[in-house]
Amino acid sequence: MPRWSASRRTLLIVVGLAVVAVAVTALVIPRGSSARPPVDVQLLALNDFHGNLEPPSGSSGKIDGVDAGGVEYLATQLRLLAEEVQRPDTLTVAAGDLIGASPLLSAAFHDEPSIEALGLAGLDMASVGNHEFDEGADELLRIQNGGCHPQDGCADPARPFAGAGFQYLSANAFVTATGEPLLPPYAIREVQGVRIGFIGMTLEGTPDIVTQSGIQGLDFRDEAETANRYAAQLQEQGVQAIVVLLHEGGTQAGGGGINDCTNLTGPIVDIVPAFSDAIDVVVSGHTHQAYNCVLDGRVVTSASSFGRLVTDIDMRIDPSSGDVVEARARNVVVTRDVAPDAAQKELIGHYRGLLGPVAAEEVGETSAPITRAAAPSGETALGNLIADAQLAATDDEQGAVAAFMNPGGVRADLDAGPVTYEETFTVQPFGNYLTTLELTGAQLDCLLEQQFVTERVLQPSASVRYTMRQAGTPGTAADPCAGTKVDGITVGGTPVDPGATYRITMNSFLAGGGDGFSVAAQGANEFVGGADVDALTAYLGANRPVAPPATDRITLG
Repeated sequence: MPRWSASRRTLLIVVGLAVVAVAVTALVIPRGSSARPPVDVQLLALNDFHGNLEPPSGSSGKIDGVDAGGVEYLATQLRLLAEEVQRPDTLTVAAGDLIGASPLLSAAFHDEPSIEALGLAGLDMASVGNHEFDEGADELLRIQNGGCHPQDGCADPARPFAGAGFQYLSANAFVTATGEPLLPPYAIREVQGVRIGFIGMTLEGTPDIVTQSGIQGLDFRDEAETANRYAAQLQEQGVQAIVVLLHEGGTQAGGGGINDCTNLTGPIVDIVPAFSDAIDVVVSGHTHQAYNCVLDGRVVTSASSFGRLVTDIDMRIDPSSGDVVEARARNVVVTRDVAPDAAQKELIGHYRGLLGPVAAEEVGETSAPITRAAAPSGETALGNLIADAQLAATDDEQGAVAAFMNPGGVRADLDAGPVTYEETFTVQPFGNYLTTLELTGAQLDCLLEQQFVTERVLQPSASVRYTMRQAGTPGTAADPCAGTKVDGITVGGTPVDPGATYRITMNSFLAGGGDGFSVAAQGANEFVGGADVDALTAYLGANRPVAPPATDRITLG
């Protein structure tokens, strides 16, 4: 594709689907006249589904002020959007994290239900997100190709798992031993005589946010360099219309709507300008944000998360050159005021029956909602509760004096009232184990300083207090201990001695250096205990009703 001309423009149009008004970003590329009429292609895109077969609960079940999500409604909305254009040329694509960190209904069966549901919904291809690696490369290949789980067998022996009805693409995840991509890097689809290339990628930083066993034997390479390499290969094959499905994204400034692009920040802002001019459209994800942008002369979109939005992208392609001459996009809410899809309803019922009564078992009660809403310090009531539960669950003989929870591991809120096992699993769906390890006081200080390098605030148990110095200087990735943001750490009311040792409990992901907390991996004398979700359910049962903990463990100074 030639570089966009100076006459490119952004056009805002208001349209509607059902009762939801949405905006349209249009990118018009003036071209010379062609002897043949242009070919119009519709892409329907989603990202970060995370196994949400049923509508998410609480605030996660809304977007743009509307109740949204649920695969029964997602499938219907995809069909309605395709019917709007009245052409047999719609392709449905996704930008990763379709599985992993999933609610119990999907996770209990290694996300096979979600893969089956998305295939039924008409998904054609998807990039691989970081969570597709949660159970390792071999499991991802099984998800693609089918077969029963090697340990747990078939969820339903009468109905063996057939694999994904769509193609996963993984351009920048390479098998270390061979240097070859783990999965096909790109796919080519032909529509009305024109060919479109789709390059699928996850974020280069996947090894920092996935359990190390999940990415063992793999290398992840730069997003832009990899995309440009495969875009060139596509052009050598005569493919000029190129779409990147990228599991990396950005965040709008506060107040931006689902079809806005208000002061977008994040990795996507740097990656897209580094793409070659051959790349026309970028479907992004990972940040769970909604946006509809034109960056560096190309449409860049994200459909938030959990199947609550679909991005409707219309591309106009010159059949003579094969190039995109116009692209426009709109994010559409997956409302629940449409008829649920019958096949999806049957699928959900089937797996609900296999799951049995354990999901509805009441394990505790809360006196008020306990949420992930962050205080100015970065603490959340639910994160603090989980840290308290993990400390309480640590065997007494381990001598643990504190616990920390990584915020990315807290995936849903708890509503007020009775709490079921399924709800606690949805809060902590990763299957981690409690790990107690030994850190020196100096290492504990460095671990807390590392928060300002990773930009993630660890959730502390009630035994921990410290001051976050707003005027302090953060450390660096190479030397997080050089930071001066943390002051006055106490454990059990006693100031931390840099030379003393402290037994600290955390989940196995964090203990392995997950989320960039490499200092945790330096801990000595590890002891691995029970499952993290069991710690939470036990705490809720032993302290019913549980009230939201105060977010006063970190003081801003």
